[in-house]
Amino acid sequence: MITSVDLKYGAVYHHFRKWAKDGSWQRVWKNLLFRCKQLLDLSIANLDGTHTPCKRGGEQVAYQGRKKCKTSNTLWLTDRKGHIVGFTPPCSGNHNDLFKIQDAFENLLEMTEQATIEVAGLFLNADAGFDSKEFRQLCKQHDIILNAPINKRNRNNINELDYYFDETMYENRYVVERTNAWLDANRSFIIRYDTTQTSWIAWHFIACIKHWLKIIL
Repeated sequence: MITSVDLKYGAVYHHFRKWAKDGSWQRVWKNLLFRCKQLLDLSIANLDGTHTPCKRGGEQVAYQGRKKCKTSNTLWLTDRKGHIVGFTPPCSGNHNDLFKIQDAFENLLEMTEQATIEVAGLFLNADAGFDSKEFRQLCKQHDIILNAPINKRNRNNINELDYYFDETMYENRYVVERTNAWLDANRSFIIRYDTTQTSWIAWHFIACIKHWLKIIL
């Protein structure tokens, strides 16, 4: 029987790093998502980015002018209720949400595919920061309907009639911001102290696992 006296920091850290490197946290999350997919409401999905302040620097960290500190940026995907569906690998915070969006979004869709979650026909809310021809085309290739307001700063001579936008459906986007606020309530997410990318991603999977366990238990 293991008691609190037997549990040492070094042992906890050793197993955390071991499972982060061999993909154990990721496998637990994917299996949990697969088993819980019937609880998802994908009549609307929501996409949003988060910037996490990084106090010790590390991999995929850079200065973000809006935050006035070094950050890492991650994109999160939720369903209509705000349940986490997946996330993209964190990137340096000096980039906007569209940085290498094709690679990031394909990685996110691969995560849903492994959980046998169908994305064709998905109605996806995203803020104006995701309004780009590249991302709209990417969504179209996967039969995803992107519902994002026009970002006029990124466009010249645009015709708004060429782009579909449903304001009523867009109001549901607040749920992904609520989920991000919940993530910030976890100490490991409000400030990043991990310097390695593998550890930081592992915390993302742990947060996803915790999120779903709170729902089903």
